[in-house]
Amino acid sequence: MPTDPRGLRGDAPLLDGWLSFYEEGGHPFTIPGHKQRYDLVGDVVAGDAPMHGGVDTVNLAHGRLESAQAKAAALWGADVAHLSVGGSTHGNQAMMIAVGRPGAKVILSRTAHRSMHTGLVLAGLEPVWLPSHVDDRTGMPRPTTPANVRAALAKAPDAVAVLLTDPAYVGTFGDTAGIVEVVRELAPDCPVIVDAAWAAHFGFHPDLPPHALAQGADALVTSAHKCLPAMSMGALVLARTERIDAERLDVGIHATMSTSPAGAILASTDAARALLARDGEQLLGTSLAAVDRARRRLAEVEGVLVVDGEGVDPLKLTVVLAGTGADGTDVEADLIAAGMPLEMANRDTVVVMTTLADEGPDIERAVDLMIESIGRHRGEPREVAGIAAYGIDPVMGVIPREAFFARRETLAMRDALGRVSAELIAPYPPGIPVVAPGEVVTQDVLDALDQAHESGARIAYAVDPTGATIEVVA
Repeated sequence: MPTDPRGLRGDAPLLDGWLSFYEEGGHPFTIPGHKQRYDLVGDVVAGDAPMHGGVDTVNLAHGRLESAQAKAAALWGADVAHLSVGGSTHGNQAMMIAVGRPGAKVILSRTAHRSMHTGLVLAGLEPVWLPSHVDDRTGMPRPTTPANVRAALAKAPDAVAVLLTDPAYVGTFGDTAGIVEVVRELAPDCPVIVDAAWAAHFGFHPDLPPHALAQGADALVTSAHKCLPAMSMGALVLARTERIDAERLDVGIHATMSTSPAGAILASTDAARALLARDGEQLLGTSLAAVDRARRRLAEVEGVLVVDGEGVDPLKLTVVLAGTGADGTDVEADLIAAGMPLEMANRDTVVVMTTLADEGPDIERAVDLMIESIGRHRGEPREVAGIAAYGIDPVMGVIPREAFFARRETLAMRDALGRVSAELIAPYPPGIPVVAPGEVVTQDVLDALDQAHESGARIAYAVDPTGATIEVVA
């Protein structure tokens, strides 16, 4: 029988509905088709209660989803909230449909996740890219600045939105409040929307930055499954409605999500929200202290560079290994063998994903293993190559939607120089494209793809994952 070990159901209506579904028993004559039988395909379907006809009635008669979303909006200081079963990808695309229209311009970070790029296609938007900056010492992205946004608004004063990705995948974050101030000055009706997929914990401990809404943004999208203890694909879309039309956002949400959402995912997100509201500061404090100890230990290892300091999420542990000569993929293999897979690893960089669910002994064990592995694989120090997708300044050929739907031809990658890409190619993680539909294949793009292959990154979403060919606009 499912349990509620921390007694959250009284403040989490979706969790209460999920628990009630199992407590009441019976045989459902609704989807999903496994009918709660575990003798057919096994326990893999355990806990899979539908939202409609499970967590609530088919007609949502108990109002549990509406109540849970109101509680989320109140916690983050939003006017409206949507719980999603499609991750931040769903939220980002829904937001672009909500604020955009075909042919309109949007200002956005080039370090945007692939979901933003596909959102450009869905909504028919024209991107005005904010410049990319990479720290030479760490190879990590520097955040967008208020000055960058001011310059972009001077080029595109009619932009319908400013879309930021903050923090970056590796934990670096910028001055959202300063950017909001610039946008309010130059384009008072233009909403500022933040893809904060990696920052569901921001604002809930004094040692963490405030979340984007607290810094004046109009909306944020965040993944409850990344930094909170929710099931995979659980996410939140939170918005203020002064500059974002609530009805259009609602349409965008439902146009891009399943009509049969998983009740367990929604219930876990609701429960994670309740936990964050009640115990978040205490749990985060414990994890932050453990990560701080880990940072200090790793920083003492010869050649190791820990991404740290002002403008870095203190809960994100990103480590640069170039100075040790060790290959991050070898370190990752050692930790996988020990049952501790890492969030990301390439030749020069490893990312240790920590959340409020991580406790000191587990983090200490991971650090022990990393230090042992680095020592075993140590070699000649090298210059930092960083992550391939960072530092790309795209040259636009046509708008993304036009390229995506254009007639295509396949070329050898080296023969595509100067042609307009019809596809999106992104080393993963972090899922940031090296080239996307509508962008010209430049020498920088080719060099970045070579670097990604050499670093051991998985090349995702490409028609040809070997990188030998690319689809371009015919």
